[in-house]
Amino acid sequence: MGMTSLRTRERMLTRLREQGIKDEVVLSAILATPRHIFVDEALSIRAYEDVSLPIGFGQTISQPYIVARMSELLRNGEPLQKALEIGTGCGYQTAVLSKIAKEVYSVERIRPLVMKARGHLRELKCVNVKLDHADGNMGLPQLAPFDAILVTAAASHIPQDLLDQLAIGGRLVIPVGTDEQVLYLIERVAQSEYRQTKLESVKFVPLLGGTS
Repeated sequence: MGMTSLRTRERMLTRLREQGIKDEVVLSAILATPRHIFVDEALSIRAYEDVSLPIGFGQTISQPYIVARMSELLRNGEPLQKALEIGTGCGYQTAVLSKIAKEVYSVERIRPLVMKARGHLRELKCVNVKLDHADGNMGLPQLAPFDAILVTAAASHIPQDLLDQLAIGGRLVIPVGTDEQVLYLIERVAQSEYRQTKLESVKFVPLLGGTS
C-alpha cells in the first residue's frame, strides 16, 4: 500500500510540476486517478514512476508526464466539453480525461483491452465515458465535431478523418513519426484552416489500423 498511497501520488505531482506542468485542473485529475489499478499487480510498485509500463498485447500505459502534458495541451486553460481519445489502452488516460471533459469518447482496436478498460473505468465510476471497439484511424464521425482529440499512438501522418472531426477552435494532440516521433498540436482555426505546432520528441507504440 505504501507505493500506491495518496502520498505517493502527491510526490508524483511534485515531480510533474518540476517538469513544467502548470494546469492545476490537470494535476488534480491525475492526483485523483490511481494509476496502480491500471497495471498488473506485479508492476504496481512502479505505477507512480515516470515511465511507461506494459499492459499486454504489445501496448503500454503512458508515463505520467506525457499524460499530463497531452491533457494540458488539450485543455489550454479552458473547460473541455466533448473529447475523443484514439487508443483507450488500459483506460488510464481516459480516466484522466473524464475528470477534465464533460463527455469522453474513446476508441480501442484491441477487444480485450476494451473489456479491461471498461472494468477500470467502472471501478472509478467514470460515468461520462463511452468506449468503442473500432479502428481509431477513422475516429467517430457520427459523433463529431469534438473540441478535443487525443491520439495515444504514433501515426505515420496526421489522419484527415480526425482533422475533419475537429470543431472550429478545437485542438488535436497527436504523436507523429516512425523511427523518430514528435508530438504535434493541431488547432482548427477556420473551416478549412489549421494551425500546426511541432512540440517535443516522444516515444509511443505505432497507430495501427483494423481491429483484433
